[in-house]
Amino acid sequence: MSKDFGQTYNVNEIFYSIQGEGTRAGRPCTFIRFQGCLLRCSWCDTPYALDRKKIEKQLSIENIESEIEKYSNKHIMLTGGEPLEQNDILELIRYFCDKNYELVIETNGQENIAKIDKRAFVILDIKCPSSLMHKKNLYENISYIKQSDEVKFVITGQSDFDFAVNICKKYKVYKKTKNILFSPAHGKLELSWLAEKIKKLEFPARLQVQLHKYIWDANRRGV
Repeated sequence: MSKDFGQTYNVNEIFYSIQGEGTRAGRPCTFIRFQGCLLRCSWCDTPYALDRKKIEKQLSIENIESEIEKYSNKHIMLTGGEPLEQNDILELIRYFCDKNYELVIETNGQENIAKIDKRAFVILDIKCPSSLMHKKNLYENISYIKQSDEVKFVITGQSDFDFAVNICKKYKVYKKTKNILFSPAHGKLELSWLAEKIKKLEFPARLQVQLHKYIWDANRRGV
């Protein structure tokens, strides 16, 4: 029987690949990339998914489910653009949690995460100064982070690193979750430099590279 949810979502692409980031890196994953984002980070690697006025594919939950069922995989990543800018996105999240999917939401830090279903996993991206979007960070989101969630900082140099460390200390992020990700902007920072910095931290953090950009061409879509 057809499901009539009424709401449709502006979806840029749905694809099956290897998770390239975070604590699930290396695992097969089905990605749902939504169209539209208010932010304009200087290093954004998905500029094609930013325009909020552009209509890509208007898909219902039923349409999305039909696409992801093509793959025998229960791990889903909602990304963008910014998934939390989509109308009724909480309904979609609840639906797939009810279906026992391992649902991960990557969010840019400017949307409130308080009402996200607690069965879902959040990757909260806190913007550093080089993004030019750090003033958009909604720091109250840190209070909603669960131990199973992740907090990510994209770093291009010393000022970003210092900013990330200060935020972790000021808000005691390491008490909310041990999954703190320091991610070098691809091609803009020596991995060894950041690795040495992380080794000296007083709290747990991990070096996170974008694995998919080393497996495939860094500019390739759908991976």
